[in-house]
Amino acid sequence: MSLPSSSPASGRRLGLFGGSFDPIHKGHLAAAHAAQRAFDLDRVIFVPAARPPHKPDLELAPENDRLEMVRRAIAGEPSWSACDLEFHRSGPSYTMDTVEQLRAEVGEDEDASIWLLIGADNLPGLVGWHRVAELLEAVRPIVIRRAGEDHGLPPELEQRLSTGALERLREGVLSLHPTPGRSTDLRAALRAGDRTPEDLPEAVGEYIRQRGLYGGL
Repeated sequence: MSLPSSSPASGRRLGLFGGSFDPIHKGHLAAAHAAQRAFDLDRVIFVPAARPPHKPDLELAPENDRLEMVRRAIAGEPSWSACDLEFHRSGPSYTMDTVEQLRAEVGEDEDASIWLLIGADNLPGLVGWHRVAELLEAVRPIVIRRAGEDHGLPPELEQRLSTGALERLREGVLSLHPTPGRSTDLRAALRAGDRTPEDLPEAVGEYIRQRGLYGGL
């Protein structure tokens, strides 16, 4: 599945932001804004995961709904786009596969670089990611750290990565203040009957109410 024509191939610094986005919230948007400013990204591509491999039993909202929530949340940001390429692959949604597809879309533009946004809370489990050593050679990581978080690199990950990849991981740390919201908390609030959680973009909240997502509405 090709990327949206408005998304990335003409940009030289391409930010790849994958996640369940169930639902997307203001913390995600703050992270994308901060990463774009700090690392001078030309584009930010939001890629909702079809089947997150590290959460195999997680019950997600329907794919089309999560994609539409992302589209509504990023409307008005001309350098941001939503991409459904993981919905068109079978099997787990491996980030390395997505990076390879994106690189194929970029084509012969060898100067283009892919910058991968990673939550710092993923660092302890990063060693278990599919083809993680190749992944961290293929991208420049941007590690989004919430206020108060201090996730170090597991020793087994340090042993598997090149010196260059380790340096890029450490150089790519980006701290966010204040601490963004969490999708888990938003789902709980929605199920408890909160129709307008503070960390939910207005357009996303309206869509959730229209579709009756997450129960309690």
